[in-house]
Amino acid sequence: MNQSGQDFAPRGRRQLAAVAELRWRTFVNSLQSFRGRLELASRIFVGIAFVAGGIGGAVGLGGAAWFLMSEGSGEWLGALLWPVFLFWQLFPLMATAFTRNPESASLLRFPLSYRAYFLIRLAYGSLDPANAVAGVWLLGITIGIGAARPRLLPWAALVLVTFAMVNLLLARMAFAWLERWLAQRRTREVMGVLFFLCILSLQLIGPLIAFYGHKSKPETQLLGQEISKAQKPLPPGLAAFAIDDAAHAKHGSSLVWFLLLGAYGIAFLWLLHLRLRAEYRGENLSESARRKASQGRQALHPSWNVPGLPGPVVAVFEKELRYLSRSGPMLFTLVVPLFMLLVFRSSGQDQGLFGHAPALTFPLGAAYSLLLLTNLSYNNFGGDGRGVQFFFASPASFRQVMTGKNLAHAAIFALEVVLVWVGTSLLYRPPSIRITLATLAGILFALPIDFAAGNLFSIYSPTKIEAGVFGRQRASLTTVLASFGIRGLLFGGAFLMLWFSRHYASSWIIVLAFLLPGVVAGAAYVAALSYVDKIALNHRDNFISQLSR
Repeated sequence: MNQSGQDFAPRGRRQLAAVAELRWRTFVNSLQSFRGRLELASRIFVGIAFVAGGIGGAVGLGGAAWFLMSEGSGEWLGALLWPVFLFWQLFPLMATAFTRNPESASLLRFPLSYRAYFLIRLAYGSLDPANAVAGVWLLGITIGIGAARPRLLPWAALVLVTFAMVNLLLARMAFAWLERWLAQRRTREVMGVLFFLCILSLQLIGPLIAFYGHKSKPETQLLGQEISKAQKPLPPGLAAFAIDDAAHAKHGSSLVWFLLLGAYGIAFLWLLHLRLRAEYRGENLSESARRKASQGRQALHPSWNVPGLPGPVVAVFEKELRYLSRSGPMLFTLVVPLFMLLVFRSSGQDQGLFGHAPALTFPLGAAYSLLLLTNLSYNNFGGDGRGVQFFFASPASFRQVMTGKNLAHAAIFALEVVLVWVGTSLLYRPPSIRITLATLAGILFALPIDFAAGNLFSIYSPTKIEAGVFGRQRASLTTVLASFGIRGLLFGGAFLMLWFSRHYASSWIIVLAFLLPGVVAGAAYVAALSYVDKIALNHRDNFISQLSR
């Protein structure tokens, strides 16, 4: 055992160096393709945004920490540490498009020791942008505390470094166990529902703040005291009270809070060890069902028949709708716009944008619904994976395949628009005929261009979607940024025309103004669709390789 521990140091360093060199060579080789260079440019652009957010947040949190410590209100440091804690844990879950984590199972092909494998998994998580931003925020808080109480700086730095390690271990532990639960379909569906409920519940923070903001000062103070007691035994509260008690010379209680914070870290480390140890030993969760004995001939269900559409188009259209109807994210897409309308309604009709401009409720709801289709319309083949090879082997053209997928996405979007219209009518007031027609005309203008751009990005920059692995559930970063830019231009033009129409009494001006661009947009879509077969054949090697990883 001792000999094994002595051999680990040089061997472990060689293994870590080999993995680091492999990752570096993979990155360098990716720059040889246009897509790789485009991804690098996108990451630089997003990195600049993260740097700006990190520095700005550090300055703001540091100033707030200085003020609290100067006023002797160190117990309120928890109000600064909770945003850091929540951002550290929730942002990687909600923004996996920004952090595509390498598949950990691929590392097990190499003769790595468990210690090296554990450190590599921990290092992968440490390089996430969320960790860097949250670390800069904690640095700002540390500097603020040191500026107000210089003698407290070493202890505050130790506590906040421990708090950072607890956050890091919690994030890696949560990711490891969630990936284990997402490896099977039943647990994946349960976790998906819970995750979507958590995301929806976050939208209630604004209405709750607005509701309690109207309470009297004694009631607000009582609520603040109850919240302070509830958060005290949690990591942000422990870190805050460890620093505050040290500031008031309560060194014994300060040490107790610090040790409890460290106990959280040890517990998270142990749970992470359990999961990675099982994975290292070869645990392989399969969701393939046991073959059942055939009990007679099963009934055959005839395929759909849509008049006026070719058979291959209808087949793809049916396949897409059947798959998406069993998708939790798809149901989430249908629910979110209605939930957002309910959230704004609960805040009061006289407050916010919808209170001052209720006519924009339906257009904004339709635009938001289109944004939620990004992972579908801009990554059409992400869910097909290796099965995309059958499209090249089938007698159907890629133009027909793409048409079927676009029709399925258009049907989903049309259903969403109808639900938004009904929700707007029930929660606010029915949209006027002018607004309804103008919104529909705007959709006829924006949807064809959006689908045409999505078809091209689906071929040039495809990304395989893996429901059981975090960081592989969305389109690529380049595609996401490009979709936001394209839709920003489309929505900007649409709302400019809506604003222009308000200066005219006639309800048909805006409709007529959109019909001509809509015809042009339809022609552009048909023209782009005519080149899909040629583009897919010219890029089939990269297309198949990206989706077959």
